[in-house]
Amino acid sequence: MMKRFNLAALIIVVILVGGFLWMGPSGTQRIQSAFLGFISPFLKTGSALEKKITAVRHGLKTLAQLEVENQQLSVRNKELSAVNSMLRDLEAENRQLRKALEYRERAEFKLVPARIIARDASTWWNTVEIDRGTAEGIRREMPVLTESGLVGKVTVVSDHAATVVLISDESCKVAAKIEGTREQGIVSGERDSGGGVPLISMRIPSKQAELEPGRKVYSSGVGGVYPAGILIGVLRDFKARELDGYATLIPAVDLTTLEDVFVVTGAGSQ
Repeated sequence: MMKRFNLAALIIVVILVGGFLWMGPSGTQRIQSAFLGFISPFLKTGSALEKKITAVRHGLKTLAQLEVENQQLSVRNKELSAVNSMLRDLEAENRQLRKALEYRERAEFKLVPARIIARDASTWWNTVEIDRGTAEGIRREMPVLTESGLVGKVTVVSDHAATVVLISDESCKVAAKIEGTREQGIVSGERDSGGGVPLISMRIPSKQAELEPGRKVYSSGVGGVYPAGILIGVLRDFKARELDGYATLIPAVDLTTLEDVFVVTGAGSQ
């Protein structure tokens, strides 16, 4: 069977060769042209497909490259988050400074701006250090405040720094009055044995006073240290005692986060 197949194949080859020889060069060219015309679409398709495969292969990135890009994007995202946080802080500080400037412009006192530069954890509710001293016209017993209300008074002064005792310290006493009433008394800090935020209290001579929570308490001007009309705090509660009345106040100024203050250096316009 194999011999017959080989013989038939040989006869076909001989016939084809003879046909090519008989047809001559022109016939051979026509056959070649027809064959190429038949297979050319397949060659073009194969070439385009090869180009597409090559392009896709070049477009694909390795896993290592993707990991590097992912790390870079993660770092960039953290940088942008940090910048955004800084911008929010700057915006809040800008609003605070603008508010303080507006207060200074309309205040009835001569004010020297100062910044908190030191605060000891052991005396957190007692004193702070500011960056203004005698060279800037600061003297002992000068009141210190913010646009929100009273902070305390200057106690120790050097050339370019000063110590301020806070109203939350029991040694800081302020003559005060309660709005909408004729009640007056002395506001001072309270020693807190529990280690928390000290109370601000007001002792009132009249134990019969009828005082509702929410009333504002201002400096009365009695004693000459603090000008009248500086907001000290808001009445939280009141109770009558055996000899007098006792009120607790919510301070007008958040003493926990003090940063910028004003020192009252005199009365009148700036």
